[in-house]
Amino acid sequence: MLNFIYYPVSWILWFWHEVFGFVFGPSTGVAWALAVVFLVFTLRAILYKPFVHQVRSMRKMQEFAPEIQKLKKKYGNDKQKLAAEMQKLQSEHGVNPVGGCLPMLIQVPVFIGLFHVLREFQPYKMENYVFDRADVVSFNDASLFGAKLGASVVPYHGALPLADYNTTIPQMMIVMIPLMIMAGLFTHITARHSVARQTEAQMANPQSAIMNKLTLYVFPIGVVVGAPFLPLAILFYWVSNNLWTLGQQRIVYNKIDREEAEKVVKKVETQKNLAPKVGQKPDPVARQKKPGAKPIAPGSTGKAGSESGSDAAAPNGTPKVNGSNGDSAKSNGGAVANGSAAADGSGASSGGQRNGRPAAPTKRTRKR
Repeated sequence: MLNFIYYPVSWILWFWHEVFGFVFGPSTGVAWALAVVFLVFTLRAILYKPFVHQVRSMRKMQEFAPEIQKLKKKYGNDKQKLAAEMQKLQSEHGVNPVGGCLPMLIQVPVFIGLFHVLREFQPYKMENYVFDRADVVSFNDASLFGAKLGASVVPYHGALPLADYNTTIPQMMIVMIPLMIMAGLFTHITARHSVARQTEAQMANPQSAIMNKLTLYVFPIGVVVGAPFLPLAILFYWVSNNLWTLGQQRIVYNKIDREEAEKVVKKVETQKNLAPKVGQKPDPVARQKKPGAKPIAPGSTGKAGSESGSDAAAPNGTPKVNGSNGDSAKSNGGAVANGSAAADGSGASSGGQRNGRPAAPTKRTRKR
């Protein structure tokens, strides 16, 4: 039923065994161990872009986590309405929860496929999917310090005893103990790296707290305890998979953090460029573009400009003297220049006469 998984896994494993078998020899444990390691690296390289998409989706979900909490409070009793609103919110932010889980969902069948293919490398088998009888014999003859890659310290259901693989428990433990320690340690470090990315609200969530404890402590301990029940090659898979994940997380997280930091810097620079400089009057055109600002009539320069225009009326109805005629404001003993009315309203004009005689100078005796 799962041949669509078993055959691709077999093909990738066969390819890398041919590569490293050409260098180290086809029946060496190093060639088969490296073939398993690079099988993992090949599959994880294919899943690199989905992993980046997963990290970005998680970052976006952290950004609108408060909105999710509001929806849960509002529609807590209506599960159907809550699911609809959650789906709407996720579509608005461009988040696909299924896409975020894709790398994990793909790794599970790969692990199952590799476990099945390695289990089928039994001495009496004539073939193992794409591997022929010579490859089966080569795999069973390969060893690392006497430990066989297809054997397990505690035989699982259907597995052959260690005597059939021509190895012993001490020989297996020499290779298995360092691998099981590394597998548990890398699993813990990888989980701790992921938990450190969570927000305070996520860590305060009881469900998230339980999952964090599982990934930080229960899973690593489970790897160490379950190692004797697994073929030795599976431990190589587990160590290389967690080592790749740890390095990939560091690279991707640093890349996304730099992108976020650059966005913040660009936003601050844009705000500084739009803000008026010290001592500079606001641009009326820019002010008009602001929301709620009243439109400014064309040609108008504001309050200051309207008050400086010529022919503006004085408070007492006296015409203001234009700036160009300000130097000749008074002549002939107090008359206003250019025929303007006198300040005391006597009606005398510059150079005018009264009863045929020159007008006498008048004094302003009354203050208005």
